[in-house]
Amino acid sequence: MKHLTKLIITIVTGVLALIFEFILHQSTWAYGIIIITGSIMAFSMLVEMIKTLKAGRYGVDILAITAIIATLAVGEYWASLMILIMLTGGDSLEDYAAKKANRELKSLLDNSPQKAHKLIDGELMDITVEKVAVNDDLVVKPGEIIPVDGYVTNGASAVDESSLTGESRPVDKKIGDSLMSGSINGDSSLTMTAEKSAADSQYQTIVKLVKESEAQPARFVRMADRYAVPFTITAYVIAGVAWFVSKDPTRFAEVLVVASPCPLILAAPIALVAGMSRSSRNGIVVKTGTTLEKMADAKSVAFDKTGTITRGVLSVDKIVSESDISTEDLLLLAASAEQESSHILARSLVAHISSSKKLKKVSNLEEVTGSGVKATIDGSVIRVGKQAFVSEEKMGEKANQTVIYVSKEGHYLGYITFTDSIRPEAKETMEQLRKLHVNHLLMLTGDHQKVAEDIAKEVGIAEVHAECLPQDKIDVLKKIPDTLRPVIMVGDGVNDAPSLAIADIGIAMGAHGATAASETADAVILKDDLEKVSTAVKISKDTMKIAKQSVLIGIAICTILMLIASTGIIPALFGAVLQEVVDTVSILSSLRAKND
Repeated sequence: MKHLTKLIITIVTGVLALIFEFILHQSTWAYGIIIITGSIMAFSMLVEMIKTLKAGRYGVDILAITAIIATLAVGEYWASLMILIMLTGGDSLEDYAAKKANRELKSLLDNSPQKAHKLIDGELMDITVEKVAVNDDLVVKPGEIIPVDGYVTNGASAVDESSLTGESRPVDKKIGDSLMSGSINGDSSLTMTAEKSAADSQYQTIVKLVKESEAQPARFVRMADRYAVPFTITAYVIAGVAWFVSKDPTRFAEVLVVASPCPLILAAPIALVAGMSRSSRNGIVVKTGTTLEKMADAKSVAFDKTGTITRGVLSVDKIVSESDISTEDLLLLAASAEQESSHILARSLVAHISSSKKLKKVSNLEEVTGSGVKATIDGSVIRVGKQAFVSEEKMGEKANQTVIYVSKEGHYLGYITFTDSIRPEAKETMEQLRKLHVNHLLMLTGDHQKVAEDIAKEVGIAEVHAECLPQDKIDVLKKIPDTLRPVIMVGDGVNDAPSLAIADIGIAMGAHGATAASETADAVILKDDLEKVSTAVKISKDTMKIAKQSVLIGIAICTILMLIASTGIIPALFGAVLQEVVDTVSILSSLRAKND
């Protein structure tokens, strides 16, 4: 039975009981209706409690069940109804918060391959990826997602594999080269032969890893549950002593009514809903209240590199002239030649030209896929692209760099390198996390060791794990000791999805449309801003501080009321009314978590 259904049934029961009691003056019927509903609810809660105990967690349900049964047994059915409304209301609040978060995620897109163009006797037929068979010939158009694993049989193109490997540079593919499903084709069509079905391809392998990771969730004791054991024992001791001394079972019920753990059941969820609302206003969707609780205690944060610490977009890094031409003119020539190309490097070149500079007029433009461009500018032939295409003159190899070379009439002029630029807020984010006492920061990336180390050093991360496949990232996260947990994993690509699932808290950078990462993550940052990671941690800490204060205030008042009720001067129904006052105080305190 869903929690909202339970709440509705309880409210309807209350309305009917009120009609029978005060309008029709049939108190027996009112008592009977509440007994039936209370018994069903108590049994349902008992079943849930047993499941909770089997999962290795202890909750406050046993005290609530005892309070319901005790008040019904001594005829204090209105007190029992009050307790039921608070219990079902608290559970419904938590459900509402989780659903609200999921609704906000619906605007994000799924990046999984959906269709393929099958080549049959020179004709193209659109089919779903599930129908692709091994050895099928497929055509992948520019900008489309590679549907299954295979190899190129015709054409050449630059393919973006960053969401799978973490490598920010597009990879040139020619005949015979392998293709991975989930990667994105560049500017030219490719004909490929399928080597695997969709179910066995790279993207589905990652999804399988995600499911395996989700099946091994981290154990976590919720805040309310930590207070449940001592609070329950205290309540039973006071109630038992009161019954023993007075020899009156009603006294036992009267104590348990004011001991009803509503501050534990309501205060924490309301604070968490308020904290989730505050997160949402800051562009962070937190899927569950438990995520906030874990994040507040986080001791480690692991970051992916490409698209997370860096922008995931290549930009001009160095312009090096190796002739008598100035660097400004070298850039202008290269950008002018590339201005009509849709290649990612061409776009970066043109974007790097200042608004005060005007691109030169180009004629006889020829784009050679996989090699570069050839254009006539001011009567001279300009070539921009790979070494072998640009000039026969000897020029130094630029290892581990994305680079293009420029020549004029066959004479080598210089080269331009590109880099995946670091987010300007990355260093500040690391400093803020340290101020929040999250001191263990590490980078997990599929990129080269040297590139990763340079970027990590610049932003202030000491621990680097480079050239990682998805399984390697999982292994690193699993080996983090308990003393450095909970651990947050921050990523944005499909290759990060298994890591986000296996980490105690997964945060996805979902600003550019979600992949499996957003589906798997516990929280999603909707704005393209890494600083939101430290904001999420701060909001979590603030929320849990307020939740803890609210719970402790409620427990303190409840304990005082229990001691007073043990003397017999608080009737059960009046005790239930007092309990509402305690709840109101706890709720108002909890709502402070909504404020920035």
